[in-house]
Amino acid sequence: MTIVTFDHVVKRFRQKQGELSRVVTALDGVSIKIPEGDVLGVLGPSGCGKTTFLRMVAGLDTPDSGQILFDNVDLNTIPTRERGVGMVFQEGALMPHWEGWRTVGFFLSLRKRQEEVPERVRRVAEITGIGLEKLLDRKPSQLSGGERQRVGIARALARDPRVFLFDEPFSSLDAKIRAQARVELKRLLYEFPVTSIYVTHDQVEAVALAQHIAVMRAGKIEQIGTYQQLYNSPVNLFVAGFIGTPLINEFQGRVADGHWYGKNFGGYPIRHDLPAEAEVTMGIRPEYIHVADEGVPAIVDQVTPFFAERFQLVDVHQNKEKWAFKVALDEQIPVGSTVHCILDPEGLLFFDTKTGQRIG
Repeated sequence: MTIVTFDHVVKRFRQKQGELSRVVTALDGVSIKIPEGDVLGVLGPSGCGKTTFLRMVAGLDTPDSGQILFDNVDLNTIPTRERGVGMVFQEGALMPHWEGWRTVGFFLSLRKRQEEVPERVRRVAEITGIGLEKLLDRKPSQLSGGERQRVGIARALARDPRVFLFDEPFSSLDAKIRAQARVELKRLLYEFPVTSIYVTHDQVEAVALAQHIAVMRAGKIEQIGTYQQLYNSPVNLFVAGFIGTPLINEFQGRVADGHWYGKNFGGYPIRHDLPAEAEVTMGIRPEYIHVADEGVPAIVDQVTPFFAERFQLVDVHQNKEKWAFKVALDEQIPVGSTVHCILDPEGLLFFDTKTGQRIG
């Protein structure tokens, strides 16, 4: 297993727009150390640098400045054939005219180790619980999307990788197949503990597979931690708003006499070192807002049931502010009715409105 280190890595691209061009910074001084055997999920909006981050580890792109290290050795000094990088792409990236067994065994065949292929395939099939052997006599055009990805994963594992890279491998699969594929991959990563980086848009996928998650924005890593750390203790408003489904509620307000006050809610203690009238955004997750006999009145706009998660999401408004909260599935709240809301102080998060940084 390998420790992967980014040391102040910068990567820029020139992007053409008609006759003009501009320089885009894909990675902006990224520094991170991924421990050996760790599975790091990378989340972020489109264009934030996730795929560039992955390509840099794969050696497909090189830094403009900074270093990428495998076990404290600069990646650029390691011969390509000795880097040991296995990569699974969105669409499998299989050779269209090769049967699966040739794809899986190609790396070992190059190294005169083709006799190892049957045992490696047997072990992968045993762990995942799928009939992988049945897929290997077929070409990619004869396989479903899920089957192509399974062959792609088997191919990557056959390389004895030091580092395992995933670029949204299940994004094109339907929900049922995607859930099954996640379970299979989780078993494989447990059986073959390889330092892995998993890029995805799907938070459920990141939680299911990754031990730690990095949230990226505009070429920078905003925060790294477990999902619980990111959810409960976001370092800024971006992470708070990006992590979590349903979304966090945000309320604009100001500081007065050591307390926070907004349009509808207010009077909550806040740091005493903040200047009076400082603009502060309060964030609170939907599960920390409750219906009570007394509280802030709000008009119900919509009630959405989440049957699998066993709750309803109630969207309300009052005084030009909107927010949402959770209630039990069997609770009856008619659209257009008025409910009274109170906030649980345990769930309050405060952010500097101008910078977005967490302040309480």
